[in-house]
Amino acid sequence: MHVFLLQNEDLEILNAEYGKNMIKLLRIRRDGKKHCIKEVEACVHLRLDSVNEYSQGDNSAVIPTDTMKNAVIALAKCNGIETIEQFALDICNYFISSYCHVVYVKAYIQETPWRRVEQNGVPHAHSFIFVPEGIRFCEVEQCQDGCPLISSGIKDLKLKKTTQSGFEGFHRDKYTTLPETTDRILSAELFCKWCYGECQDIDFDCVWDIVHESVLEAFSGPPDCGEYSPSYQKTVNDIQMLILARVPQIEETEVILNNIHYFVTDLKKLGLTNEKEVLIPVDTPYGSCTCVLRRKKCLEEQA
Repeated sequence: MHVFLLQNEDLEILNAEYGKNMIKLLRIRRDGKKHCIKEVEACVHLRLDSVNEYSQGDNSAVIPTDTMKNAVIALAKCNGIETIEQFALDICNYFISSYCHVVYVKAYIQETPWRRVEQNGVPHAHSFIFVPEGIRFCEVEQCQDGCPLISSGIKDLKLKKTTQSGFEGFHRDKYTTLPETTDRILSAELFCKWCYGECQDIDFDCVWDIVHESVLEAFSGPPDCGEYSPSYQKTVNDIQMLILARVPQIEETEVILNNIHYFVTDLKKLGLTNEKEVLIPVDTPYGSCTCVLRRKKCLEEQA
């Protein structure tokens, strides 16, 4: 076996970046007796104007990831965390403006879903409860001399409705065993990400609330009767259409819906009937559908 030694001039590094992942912190803002909290997990990656640390083993330009972690913590202290999007923008701006050899920064942040406790309708001053109604996250990318690209999202949002869902008229061949149905449980875990255009003064909290509400409304339908879903794919499209109709600042939205199956269990051996009252969840395998929907004017502007 012959070993051929390649020279650096024969190869090209297409991308080289590094960073610190899972920087966790809790930021408390105290306004007298009232406390406000943001608990976040941040990941920050940098790209430098040279790749000497990879090709030559020269670390002179490398900003240690421990320094990056300390900078994130210091920014949380000095700037606070009003929204995770603004915090991500602060992080990107810091590294772009502080280091002339940093040409690209990407900051990903997700927020732990704490909600203020209420007692008899009165908000508590300093007590919070964990409410897993989806994990809020954002990502900001910024190049040197460029505008930041901002995206926000919801992940790990579990949804379920017990009727008004079906699946029929699908393609069949010799391997198809799935029966058609007009009444099934629709249960899913949702990932939703949206990208903003070049907008200023975005109320990120307000947009997130609108998107979250739109997801629930499009999935569920009216509270008294619901809305029939002929497929997971159509439900994904309904969610995206409602989001884009309600939030003009959003240019593009991606939705992933992972199907959580429930099967009716046979109770005959127990001497019981089962009218779709007792079902067993099946974690794997599971179906998944994805769609990215974008306003046409954005594509025309890029062209």
